[in-house]
Amino acid sequence: MSKALPETMPVVVAEDVSEATAEPQGYGKVFEKIRGERADREPGRIGALRREAMSRFGELGFPTKRLEEWRSTDIRAIAETSFRFEALADCGAASVSESDCEGVRYPDTHELVFVNGVFRADLSRLRSLPEGTIACSLEEAWREHPELVEPHLGRHAKFDDHAFVALNTALHQNGAFVFFPRNTIVETPIHVLHLGRGGDSPVASFPRNLFVAEENSQGRIIEQYATAAAAGEAGEPGEIDAVSKNSDSRGRHFACPVTEVVLAPNAVIDHYKLQRESTDAFHMATFQIYLGRSSNFCSHSISWGGGLVRNDVNAVLDGEGCEATLNGLYMVGGKQLVDNHMRVDHVAPHCDSHELFKGILEGHARAIFSGRIYVHKGAQKTDAKQTNRNLLLSPTALVHSNPQLEIFADDVRCTHGSTVGQLDELAIFYLRSRGIGEEAARSLLTYAFCADIVQRIKDKSVRRDLEEFLFRRLPGGEVVRQAV
Repeated sequence: MSKALPETMPVVVAEDVSEATAEPQGYGKVFEKIRGERADREPGRIGALRREAMSRFGELGFPTKRLEEWRSTDIRAIAETSFRFEALADCGAASVSESDCEGVRYPDTHELVFVNGVFRADLSRLRSLPEGTIACSLEEAWREHPELVEPHLGRHAKFDDHAFVALNTALHQNGAFVFFPRNTIVETPIHVLHLGRGGDSPVASFPRNLFVAEENSQGRIIEQYATAAAAGEAGEPGEIDAVSKNSDSRGRHFACPVTEVVLAPNAVIDHYKLQRESTDAFHMATFQIYLGRSSNFCSHSISWGGGLVRNDVNAVLDGEGCEATLNGLYMVGGKQLVDNHMRVDHVAPHCDSHELFKGILEGHARAIFSGRIYVHKGAQKTDAKQTNRNLLLSPTALVHSNPQLEIFADDVRCTHGSTVGQLDELAIFYLRSRGIGEEAARSLLTYAFCADIVQRIKDKSVRRDLEEFLFRRLPGGEVVRQAV
């Protein structure tokens, strides 16, 4: 059984306060050190953006429950914990080896590996890609392709009212850069693997990812966050409260990623995000998507790890005829909390968006879903649908679901809905009458609840990985495996 996240993680004081982040001023000291190291390695616009973001974080501070967008999510455990910053002190990234990556790799992919935000070329698997296609670290992209990075980085993920985006913008040092050139179809998926590992004290990382698809290009990206060492373990069968057996100090880390995706006209991107970190980990992520005319973006977000998780997903449909599909599945137990905040802005006419998020909660787990479809004036012929469905497997699990519509156009088709419920006792009785044990019957119905999300995943490796996780985690999983 994995160790549940405590109400508040203990504050760990680093030996050198310049490398710690216990209070906002601690982050300021880290920022000054980063700015000094990178002043001559980045364009002036990025340096100015960092300073502006750090200033804004100082004004905002960490969000509190007094803010409407955070009233159900208490992040004091992050604000009160002192973290080390990998780039300024060796916190264990160098000790991560190939064996730590086993269980979270995908075959036949172009793979970039980062540990605590530090790029590990020795663990990465760089395959041949079509001419003009780029998959590298953001730091390398700044050196080799600044003309491709500068027009997009920091243009879409805004930090005006979001403290964690401000913090990432100020402190990020590395991440993944993926570029699909015009008129190019990239068949091989690109896997961006972010591993976290704590040490004697918790470690913080601020990955910054930028994915750019030029006109008429197509590609597939897998973005994964896991805990190094035992990252692939998901609890013994029957331990639906367990997410990872890794409950030692290696699991104590804080990931604060920001990912920006830019699609030019007629680009097509298939994206998957898997969040499977230790239950001792924090994960505060922002995912910003910009869609140009007639582009198509499809994303599946899968969360089964982390003790305190927040995903802010924002899509801007800014070109006529574009389409966005945002699906998600979260499975939490113990004292885990996962918060999904969605916003889809329909700016241009004749655009479609589809959102389906499903949650399975056990133990004392909590989940929040807050979704908003915003149809701007002039965005006629919008077709938007948002659905959130939740399955509670224990009487102590709790979910807050709040789908919303804001429409300022008069020729649209928009729907939203939400459900929260338990397993159907009649269905359980029916299965038991056919000779299936109660435990297996419940697991079969639980699997059936999330099966439509699983089946929508086009990438075979990701789909198989999710299926195997479900078979291991659900009690009587072998019966489910045989049935499906």
